Amino acid sequence: MSGRLWFFRRWRPRSLQARQMFAASVGLVAFLALAGYALDAAFADTAKANLRERLKNYATSYAAGIDFTRDRSLYIREQPPDPRFDVPGSGLYLQVVMPDGKGNSMSAEGPMLPTVGGGLLAPRQEVFEGPLPMIQIDGSQGSVYRYGLGLVWDADADPATEFPYTIYVMEDSRALGAQLRVFRSRVWFYLGGIGLILLLLQTVILQWSLRPLRRVITELTKVQRGETERMSERHPRELEPLTDSINAFIEGERENLERQRNTLADLAHSLKTPIAVLRTQMDSGAGDEALREELDVQLQRMNNLVSYQLARAASSGHKLFSAPLPIESNAEEIVRGLEKVYASKGVLCEFDIDPAARFHGEPGDLQELLGNLLENAFKWAKRRVLLTAQPLPASNARRAGLLLAVDDDGPGIAPEDIGKVLQRGVRGDERVQGHGIGLSIVQDLIKDYRGELQVSRSNELGGARFEVQLPPGP
Repeated sequence: MSGRLWFFRRWRPRSLQARQMFAASVGLVAFLALAGYALDAAFADTAKANLRERLKNYATSYAAGIDFTRDRSLYIREQPPDPRFDVPGSGLYLQVVMPDGKGNSMSAEGPMLPTVGGGLLAPRQEVFEGPLPMIQIDGSQGSVYRYGLGLVWDADADPATEFPYTIYVMEDSRALGAQLRVFRSRVWFYLGGIGLILLLLQTVILQWSLRPLRRVITELTKVQRGETERMSERHPRELEPLTDSINAFIEGERENLERQRNTLADLAHSLKTPIAVLRTQMDSGAGDEALREELDVQLQRMNNLVSYQLARAASSGHKLFSAPLPIESNAEEIVRGLEKVYASKGVLCEFDIDPAARFHGEPGDLQELLGNLLENAFKWAKRRVLLTAQPLPASNARRAGLLLAVDDDGPGIAPEDIGKVLQRGVRGDERVQGHGIGLSIVQDLIKDYRGELQVSRSNELGGARFEVQLPPGP
């Protein structure tokens, strides 16, 4: 068991380059092997067809120069079409089969030609056989290809004197075998050379095609070492989603780390004053009752500060690959609570929410965003509040963005007061209860999601309109 665990720990998947090289090499070798086999089979069929045609030409040439005497003896009146027919054991043989005997060429004297088949054929019948076994003139085993042509002799155009005969022409199979061997040696030599060239070319192409991946690895290594802050933007289209996600992840983590540091610094700075007050109270020698009251006040203050800073830190977590959240169900929960708080005003909240609209982030961030915007609208509205949610179109298979808008029929905000209202701790009207940090929290959340907040006059209800646009994600 330990040996298997050691093997799996030591085993590593093959690199992309090794995988592609292996797959392409196997494919190339298989293709060349099949091509060589197909060429060999095609050449063999062509060579046999040529051999058959050549033997047929010999047979028809002999048929034109053959005569028979009155006693049906064979008489060849012309020179053979090939001198090898007159050389014993030359490898090219003629055999004429008649009803009452056979006649051979000079080359057939000595060798033992095939005994299988070789009988009379019907007029105009053709056969091509082989290789058929035979014994060479030196006694060794051999084989031949045989072509046969059935004919009828009719010298006087008298049906009583006509008789059938068959001409067989045979050629040693070693000639065809030599052609095939020469062809095969040449074919496999050239295919092997072509294969080596293609393998080298394939290696060069593979190196070139994988260069963008190696550049991504190099840039990522530099980012890990701290030599660069992010990956470059110039990458092939297929790798852009990967590099964009890595850059978004890097930037998100960097911003998250910076935010955590700022939160800790803000918390430390905020706690200095309560601690200093307690220290001063203790050093002043105040009585137990006064010290207890001051301690209770300052502890409550510190508890509020810690809760606020922790909530702020929690609302800015990693959101790059969060699941999409529906808008309507979360908004309904918030509106139900607000309607109870502002029941005396009788505010009615209307929804214009596209079913495809989704928030890609943390549930707490969506609750915080909707809660602050809707609470601000309920606070200033007379009778009506409108919540709008629509997806923003995206390209290149990226996830859709989101448009959130909250309108009210309140007094609205003057353009010159918009900047002041969005400042932390500033309220639009000091007579209205609140701490002036709700819209600031909204701005921080929108900044975390790289979105935009626009404040304007509502065309629908006449009051204020807070519009949030969150961009498409990777």
